[in-house]
Amino acid sequence: MAYLLLAGAIIAEVAATSLIKNTEGFTKLWPTLACLAGYGTAFVLLAQAIERGMQVGVGYAVWAGLGTTLIAVIGTLFLDEPVTVAKVAGIALVVAGVVTLNLTSAH
Repeated sequence: MAYLLLAGAIIAEVAATSLIKNTEGFTKLWPTLACLAGYGTAFVLLAQAIERGMQVGVGYAVWAGLGTTLIAVIGTLFLDEPVTVAKVAGIALVVAGVVTLNLTSAH
């Protein structure tokens, strides 16, 4: 159950981050409210996952790592951001760090 809550937190955070550009500096009401609701939902779901036994370090690492990776992919596919060797290497390092944390943590 903790991992399902974490998955929901990641989806909410990625959706909220994807809306940031549409808020135009938090000057547009509806995109701003949707963005803030997404972040609020993400934090509540992350807290619920941790409450149900997930380690804080592992939960946050997976949340941040997958969120970062998904946003980079969304940026490339939908926001016309370039794919660079440095970006791909950075994402690979983030993923490697999350995997390492998960492998070395007691579940």
